[in-house]
Amino acid sequence: MPGTPRPRYARFERTRLDHQQELVEDYVEEIAQLHRDHGEARASDLAERFGVSAAAVSKVISRLKRDGLAEARPYRGVFLTEQGRALAEKVEARHQLVLATLLALGVPAHVAEADSEGIEHHCSDATVEAMQRFLESRRASR
Repeated sequence: MPGTPRPRYARFERTRLDHQQELVEDYVEEIAQLHRDHGEARASDLAERFGVSAAAVSKVISRLKRDGLAEARPYRGVFLTEQGRALAEKVEARHQLVLATLLALGVPAHVAEADSEGIEHHCSDATVEAMQRFLESRRASR
């Protein structure tokens, strides 16, 4: 109904959804990185990288499998599906764009790297596009 105020919790709905997706994105990004660096991604590697238990990793891997993003083979590790690889590439590109934007704004490298890890998951497509335009305009003016 027009004019009816939304419940207070509704304004946090996007953030809650972003947090749910953030975990998935972090995992597919890390699985892809492990494959690039070591040729495989094992649950134990993920547990070590994220500082969580094997049970926590298993729960996320089950979700990735359910969502069609990964396959897990006993004693062979975790593999991204085509859909999972596409998501990992998108997340990595967004991460690099956010990082480059923060660096262009003069944020120290160690701070920019830490901040980009969180910011990358909460940027809308419009914000990502604006960051891209900002960086392109800086390049063009040089």
